[in-house]
Amino acid sequence: MMPAFHPDRPPRRMRPLQALHHFRALARNADDTAQVFLMGECLPNRSTRRIGVDFCLSSLGQDLMTSEPALAPLLDDHERLLAFGPDSVAHAYVAFMRTEGLTAAGLVAASRFPGQVEYADQMQWFVNRLRDTHDLAHVLTGYGRDPLGEQCVLGFTSGQYRDWTETIIAWAGTAEFALRVPGRAPFIGAVAEARRNGRAAQAIFRQNISALLAEPLAAARRRMGIGEPSVYRRAHARLREQGIDPYRIGGPARPVTAPI
Repeated sequence: MMPAFHPDRPPRRMRPLQALHHFRALARNADDTAQVFLMGECLPNRSTRRIGVDFCLSSLGQDLMTSEPALAPLLDDHERLLAFGPDSVAHAYVAFMRTEGLTAAGLVAASRFPGQVEYADQMQWFVNRLRDTHDLAHVLTGYGRDPLGEQCVLGFTSGQYRDWTETIIAWAGTAEFALRVPGRAPFIGAVAEARRNGRAAQAIFRQNISALLAEPLAAARRRMGIGEPSVYRRAHARLREQGIDPYRIGGPARPVTAPI
């Protein structure tokens, strides 16, 4: 069995000024997703780590480590996923990924940066699981890949596992929209609602992803207690009333989960 923490995994310390440097670099170049991970290296979070350890040591976590050691190959096997019913989570996921031109393997590649080290331990499996379910979170929550939708997904997932990097990016990006975009679209309210929904719902990382993909999407949302993105939809409607395309308001890059 893999150790919870590899003996070579170094301890991490809080470096807020360095995290600010990486955040500013991300703001200058929204495609530089490596800055998200570098921020995460500077912002260790005891709450997130405790959630990860508790999950990995649980019987559910141990079972999922065996049955789902890596999610990207499963999620990229579109032919297998399309064998499920047309109303399934799997069909919705494939449609989302094909429409957006995305792959799970591409998200893995986007998470790499020079000098990065992955350790053969349970925490690495947990971090990878958070990363690989990012696009699945879009499908389950109903948040799109528009800039506000990305911030709302981060709000939802950070509400589930208390990640500081995701929280900072979600709120900072949303504050930028509120200051820069004309009108009174409820950007901040949308992210606040997403965080409440994330805290109230069953955690995505705790799901048996193979079984979840086979479920009807509407039934899966009900079972997991995922609330409607009402304020997010209202923000889109308000923007369109003003002739503003919600997909062209700018914002940080498509985020990926940072290490803990």
